[in-house]
Amino acid sequence: MSHENSVQLAKIIATFQNELLDGWLSGLLARMVRRDKAAEAELRQQAARFLPTLVQALEKGRGNDIEGAAWDDTRHMLSEISQARVRQGFSSIETASFIFSLKEPLFGYLRTALAADPIALADETAATSDLFDRLGLFTIEVFQKAREQVILRQQQELLELSTPVVQLWEGVLALPLIGTLDSARTQVVMENLLQKIVDTGAAIAIIDITGVPTVDTLVAQHLLKTIAAARLMGADCIISGIRPQIAQTIVHLGVNLEDVVTKATLADAFVVALKRTGSTITHGAAQR
Repeated sequence: MSHENSVQLAKIIATFQNELLDGWLSGLLARMVRRDKAAEAELRQQAARFLPTLVQALEKGRGNDIEGAAWDDTRHMLSEISQARVRQGFSSIETASFIFSLKEPLFGYLRTALAADPIALADETAATSDLFDRLGLFTIEVFQKAREQVILRQQQELLELSTPVVQLWEGVLALPLIGTLDSARTQVVMENLLQKIVDTGAAIAIIDITGVPTVDTLVAQHLLKTIAAARLMGADCIISGIRPQIAQTIVHLGVNLEDVVTKATLADAFVVALKRTGSTITHGAAQR
């Protein structure tokens, strides 16, 4: 789109702005999956703000180069809309339709304004279509990046929630692991455990793998790294939850756990931890 075409398109949008807004909103509202007054009001506000911003960009910009400084406000607004729709649970197609649904009513006013010049109409229609395709793809790109950030943040939060470190006794910590133990999760496990050791001054940390479905060479290496890091902080580790199948797998893999205390259950490991810390539990007589 040449600068001359951009200026002409800007004049057409400015001339028919109110009518164009009504037609655009009708198409947008018809495509809305979630209809409520708040969503409709927000959509109307966004559409009403977008058209003047678009006109300004077309007047100052250079053709279809939406990366130029003249398009800063337009890109900023589309970014805000795309990021908001990620948080609201919209799809990328629903987000891009904010731009694409403006094509149909706009083409109608282009035909009205340029009816006397078929060649200019064809050129303007093609250039306008290309421009809105670029804007629509921009909204999809921003949407995908924002959604990826949300997914990464949620994954991080889930990792932190799935690796709680609890204090069972004075000087004794427990880290129950559930699910697959990969490199990313091991890093979170290690950081949480070491921080808890610093906070509590614990001397014993019990790593319970009852909820870990399988133990392969990689998982065993992750456990050994966590144990080594805890020892550097002055805390010994006990591994509990060693089931017969896991014991056979560890032996078959040739993983060296000779210097690591292992127990079948968390209760057994807790008893060992109490002995090491010099604590004992006595059973009082049952009260009647």
